[in-house]
Amino acid sequence: MIKEIKRKCASGYLALVVIPLLNILDGWLFYRAVMAENPLAIFLTVLGFVIVMILYKGFFMVHPNQAKVLQLFGSYVGSVRETGLRWANPFYSKEAVSLRVRNFESEVLKVNDSSGNPIKIAAVVVWKVVDSAEAVFEVDDYQSFVHIQSEAALRNLATSYPYEIHSGEAIALRSNPQEIAGKLQTEVQDRLDKAGVEVIEARISHLA
Repeated sequence: MIKEIKRKCASGYLALVVIPLLNILDGWLFYRAVMAENPLAIFLTVLGFVIVMILYKGFFMVHPNQAKVLQLFGSYVGSVRETGLRWANPFYSKEAVSLRVRNFESEVLKVNDSSGNPIKIAAVVVWKVVDSAEAVFEVDDYQSFVHIQSEAALRNLATSYPYEIHSGEAIALRSNPQEIAGKLQTEVQDRLDKAGVEVIEARISHLA
């Protein structure tokens, strides 16, 4: 299992000063090489120009409540959470992952409760990504994973308890909303741990 590695990158504002200066220096050296009619120096300054142009690809922006997952040729190298203009190896791929709180309301599911009675049930799940590496690498699509696993947990919960309390039963879907919400949150969290997701709240939004 791949865990998030917090990585610090250079300030993009500093790089925004240094890289153009390298451009100017390289241009001056190229001029000197041409004036001196030195083929090797001309070649090296042209090569330097290409390298400096590549360095410009290292700039990227990190917004508040966002992480950028960095990979080098398919290998995970870390995640950047520092906001603002940053600069890193231009050969890094940089994938944005939102760390904002999000909510998802399931479809109304038609299931049978533990007594075999047909019911309709839906839930709201409030969640956020807490480990960007797990969200990107442990599941194919973490947002879709949240939706599918939340509905699977809701379906399993609905079939485990009766709609209303009968003799000898302590908990029912309709009669114990707080207890049911707690059990739903626990089950959804257990399913989403591997995706680097924290479930902030889960509750029944529709029950009939």
